[in-house]
Amino acid sequence: MNVQSKVQSQDVVPRPGPVVDVEQAEAALVEHYPRLVRLAYLVLPPSLGRNRRVLTAHSLTQRALPRARTSADAAAVPAPRTAEGRNGDPGYGFVRLRVLRTALDAGRPLRRRAWPRRSQLPPLLPQVWGLRLFPRSGGADELALDQALSALSGPGRAAFVLRGLERLDDRAVRNMLEAAGAEDPDAALAEADGVAVPAGKDALALLESTEFDPCSLQARPPDLMRRRQHVKAVIAAAAATLVCGALLGLPGGGWAPDGAAAPAYAQNPAGLAALDPGRLTKVPATAWQTSARTDFSVWPARGSLTGDRPLLRRALAVWARPGGSVQVSATPGTQAGAPPGPPQLLYAGEVDQARIVLFYDGLRIVRYAEPKDGTSGAALDFARADGATGPEAGALVVDRADGNVRYLTAPWVRGAAVRNLLKPSAAPMPLDRAPDGVTAPFASPALARDCTSWNALALRDDAGTRLSTDLGELVPAHLTAGRPGAPREAVAADWQHSACSLTSVRSHGVRTVNSWAYARQQLPEGSGAADWACARADTWRGGGARTLALFTVPGGTTAAVAAKSEGTPACGSRDPLVLAGVLWKSRGGTWYVVAAASRQVTSIASSGGARATDNVLAARSRQGARTKLTGRTATGREVGALR
Repeated sequence: MNVQSKVQSQDVVPRPGPVVDVEQAEAALVEHYPRLVRLAYLVLPPSLGRNRRVLTAHSLTQRALPRARTSADAAAVPAPRTAEGRNGDPGYGFVRLRVLRTALDAGRPLRRRAWPRRSQLPPLLPQVWGLRLFPRSGGADELALDQALSALSGPGRAAFVLRGLERLDDRAVRNMLEAAGAEDPDAALAEADGVAVPAGKDALALLESTEFDPCSLQARPPDLMRRRQHVKAVIAAAAATLVCGALLGLPGGGWAPDGAAAPAYAQNPAGLAALDPGRLTKVPATAWQTSARTDFSVWPARGSLTGDRPLLRRALAVWARPGGSVQVSATPGTQAGAPPGPPQLLYAGEVDQARIVLFYDGLRIVRYAEPKDGTSGAALDFARADGATGPEAGALVVDRADGNVRYLTAPWVRGAAVRNLLKPSAAPMPLDRAPDGVTAPFASPALARDCTSWNALALRDDAGTRLSTDLGELVPAHLTAGRPGAPREAVAADWQHSACSLTSVRSHGVRTVNSWAYARQQLPEGSGAADWACARADTWRGGGARTLALFTVPGGTTAAVAAKSEGTPACGSRDPLVLAGVLWKSRGGTWYVVAAASRQVTSIASSGGARATDNVLAARSRQGARTKLTGRTATGREVGALR
């Protein structure tokens, strides 16, 4: 099948070409890199093998950039007068021609008494050791086309690919082949005419399949027996390298002192000072008693290993450059970079089966953990804590294991307990603390798969008792209750029905969560009173707050999430207004749309025509109905429902 029959004719008239900048060529190469690599892969001779064809195609494409400003006349076919998109881009035409020329050169046989061209030799880069890479297999049609192309010469394959993949007509293909150095473009076009495309198939669709995509690869091992024969030579070379390194001296005292850290890459004074355990900030044990601040900056350095310099050095080194075996996590909006200077040491000690180190750099809490029996499997966790004060700086997660969590409490904490928010009438469970402030373990809701209970940490200080809960981050989320803008410290009863909704804000970088019971509504048919509340989770990064509207039926124990929104100011200090609705089925089987808003909303209207002149609405509806709700305040402001 002749591909030319499916291509619109393009009038190619030579004319003075523009000057191609290196930047213009680079932009074209980056934008169309997968297409250019595919072009090179298809033109290269199949005798190279699929692995070498893949690597050579990438190598030729990456070497297609000019070294200086280049006239497009000298190296590229002028763009067609009616071309659009990439065919009208001089930069793309230039790099495409260079890729084509080098791919044709790579298929030419080596000659005696003549230096081989660079494209005829195996690529220096890229290289992949210990793996064979090749494109994913296609279907029978792609295999038949690949076999047909392998029987063509390099110019013949190029002609077919330029027709099918680039959609060029014969005149443009002939000019491209001449510019690329093909000896007989007409013969190449004749070869391309002889390629039979399977009936009902389009050449472009076949050429764009995964069979010919060198950017979507599979990996397999090479000849393992042959590789095993070279093991002795590799071991000898590695031993020689180690001996030479020992004789010359490794920088920074070698790798061992840094544990699981990657090799050092910078030796600037500021970076080295940040990694010196001797320069860590260690606050005195009584500094918080005379300070006007109640934040992490006045926490003393605690734990049995605060004087273990090798441990602290490893922790700082892994923080600066974590190796590939280190498990690194960061809460949303938290940068996981190296310390800007010597950080403050909060804790270093053994907890359960690990050695734990906690740092504070003024912006982030950083937790380093390693097993007691070595450094393999080290973990590094980052969490923002800028501006934390009072209850927000009352505790830090030290360790999670077997579904339990341990905290390091602030030095001003006088007592700790555990409250089950789902059972507010139950007495708090006293929580033992070690002399260094680490609590005994208790079940963490962040690790639970269901919501049969929800434990909160209750910390008592001179100002009272504050509740916080583990949401899967280093800093527990502070729980409050009441009207936005003037929240108070929460008690367990404030979260009795809505605690399970906290699962939707786990690992979201949450700083505080406020629960506000904003309405109570009498349901139709004498079904009793339902409660409406909104829970707003504000984050350490400021944006991305999540707001939930919660609906509790009469006699219900758990609130249902009626609406959820992210990034809205509703139910917050800037905009305390909130409106939400649900479909509710009465005991008699009738469906209603019920809605409630905060007290500032004086009327609610639904898209079904129902209207209420106060902040609650109940109207007959049908199962599965979608209703739009709109509220208005006394001043005429329109309030939309949470979604």
